Amino acid sequence: MTLWGLQPSLNPMTATLDFSSAELEAGRRLFGQPWDFASAAGSLESLPKMHGIEIAFAGRSNVGKSSLINALTSRKSLVRVSNTPGRTQELVYFTGDPVLTLVDMPGYGYAAAPRQKVKAWTELIHAYLRGRSNLVRVYVLIDGRHGLKDTDGPSLDVLGEAAVSHQIVLTKADQVAAKDLEACIAATEAALAKRPAAFPRVLATSSRTGAGIPELRAAVARLKAERHP
Repeated sequence: MTLWGLQPSLNPMTATLDFSSAELEAGRRLFGQPWDFASAAGSLESLPKMHGIEIAFAGRSNVGKSSLINALTSRKSLVRVSNTPGRTQELVYFTGDPVLTLVDMPGYGYAAAPRQKVKAWTELIHAYLRGRSNLVRVYVLIDGRHGLKDTDGPSLDVLGEAAVSHQIVLTKADQVAAKDLEACIAATEAALAKRPAAFPRVLATSSRTGAGIPELRAAVARLKAERHP
């Protein structure tokens, strides 16, 4: 059951987006702040008051979302890493910057939860995406070993229908040969070309080695500068 749908010679780890040294430093400073858990919302009524801008992280269960957020913030246990699919059952908020808030969304795909609970998560996510005007981007995590799957389609459709800007971030890229990673990036970007709300470029990351993490930090810092100068 899905949670959202109810149903070249360049190193590909660093060549997906180009950032200046100043942008990389801005990303380092942004995520060098003391990020902490702020709140968790299981209903629209419990969502925190909108403030500044929000970016959210989404992806299939066990794609490495918790590990990525921990790597971004240099906090080993900011987000609990679990082997149990569907552990994140609410919209979880993290603060550390006066303007930017990070949101960890429930994973889609398999979840060890009753059907009614999954339905409630789905309705919450749909309402959140449609009504959160300060949500400036959703980073959709995709396992770099496998690339986009048919089961990712419904969730990307939801983002498109809600006209929410979203970008694909490949995880576990250190476990993929460079040639295969290049092919995965190319195939993913070709698929995104058909989705108007999708950012056209893909970032490849590894939470284990830290590869791609500075670039993702810089991407978020760039987005913050663009949306909240």
